[in-house]
Amino acid sequence: MEIRIKSIHFDATEKLQAFIEKKVAKLEKTYEEVQAVEVQLKVVKPSSAMNKTASLTVDIPGNKLFVEKTCDTFEESIDLCVDAMKVQLSKYKEKLRER
Repeated sequence: MEIRIKSIHFDATEKLQAFIEKKVAKLEKTYEEVQAVEVQLKVVKPSSAMNKTASLTVDIPGNKLFVEKTCDTFEESIDLCVDAMKVQLSKYKEKLRER
């Protein structure tokens, strides 16, 4: 599984990148056929609270899944994105089984 991290208008620290890679790697436990994950980080309106947006785009065979969350910290945003993506992957996996 390939993980790409894009930080828009700022530089992500190595600590943040390591955190993201650790969390995103857990998606493979939910659905083994994840090919690539693209993580986009951006700061929206720098002076306000709830201004850190993280989005995950997951490539799986024949499809792409997307999640976006905004929180106070990137860590919190990533946590929520990964949790939401696990739900999407589980539902997708169920659909495949039903066919």
